[in-house]
Amino acid sequence: MNLIPRGPRTGGPRTGPRVGIALAACAALLASAACSGTTRGDDDEDTDDGAESTAQADPSAPLAEDLAVAFLPKQVNNPYFTVADEGGRVAVEEFGGEYKETGPSEASASSQVSYINTLSQQQTDVIAIAANDPGAVCGALDGARSAGARVVTFDSDTGPECRDLFVNQATAEGIAQTQVELIAEQIGGEGQIAILSATPNATNQNAWIALMEEELAKPEYAGIELVTVAYGNDEDEKSFQETQGLLRSYPDLAGIVSPTTVGLAAAARYLSGSEYGGEVALTGLGTPNQMREFVADGTVESFALWNPADLGYLAAYAGAALASGQITGAEGETFTAGELGEYTIAEESTVVLGPPTVFTEENIDDYSF
Repeated sequence: MNLIPRGPRTGGPRTGPRVGIALAACAALLASAACSGTTRGDDDEDTDDGAESTAQADPSAPLAEDLAVAFLPKQVNNPYFTVADEGGRVAVEEFGGEYKETGPSEASASSQVSYINTLSQQQTDVIAIAANDPGAVCGALDGARSAGARVVTFDSDTGPECRDLFVNQATAEGIAQTQVELIAEQIGGEGQIAILSATPNATNQNAWIALMEEELAKPEYAGIELVTVAYGNDEDEKSFQETQGLLRSYPDLAGIVSPTTVGLAAAARYLSGSEYGGEVALTGLGTPNQMREFVADGTVESFALWNPADLGYLAAYAGAALASGQITGAEGETFTAGELGEYTIAEESTVVLGPPTVFTEENIDDYSF
């Protein structure tokens, strides 16, 4: 994907695509019903799977013009989300929308609420959010959806009832299995390990950790003991300090798994400058650009990730498809995400980008994100 920055869009002012979309959605209804600002009716009997809709999808509908699309990451200036949001910007420019990124500088549970409220007041058509907490932002998102916004979660989900679609970077099971396989291989299948996570409430982190614990309970991993889960709050310095604390508290620690890009890079930095470098195994989820030097110096043997630029790109196109009436978020619907091709919506209104890639000394220089 080409992530070279482009110049600003030119042309006239926004003409309010949401009005046209709402009128089209109303006309498409088979039975008369009041149009609401969300894709779900208040009287739906079952909204737990996030896929119930009062509107009909029109796969042949063109993407609406001048859609206002806002990306709200867990925190701005996080290298991972910088890349993901840039992928979103590329997509928005491709379909002629108006892109913006906004968000907090710290990844706390409630830090995103005021930004959601502001985007709602600005009549944003699509909000793409990586949630810091599965429930803390739901009230604000409900307000935004009532005001007409379509909400796409990416990277980290809310409850299914709080959004229209979740763009998952990979299946949670695949991520958990990959991380356990990598650490098991690096420590020879036995020894103590610890997990260095992001925030205690991070939806994706907790799902992966729970599945990693299930994976570690399998007979083939009987020689591995998970001693603790530490939290670096997706802050570089705190993650660095937590790594130091883990090694002090568990002197026999054989390895660390950090399923967060900030935590993995901070842990690698600590290990590379200490007597533990090359002795304590480290793996997790990271970007090649962050981890290149630590793979080169032997601190990290292998780690995994998907392409975050593709994740943001897919989230933008999913939001545009929702806002244009091509999809409602129901299971089985399909849409095209630019150069990534066609995607099918799975249960609980989820779209999966694809399997994670494992990076090693042999292939890391083939990637530049």
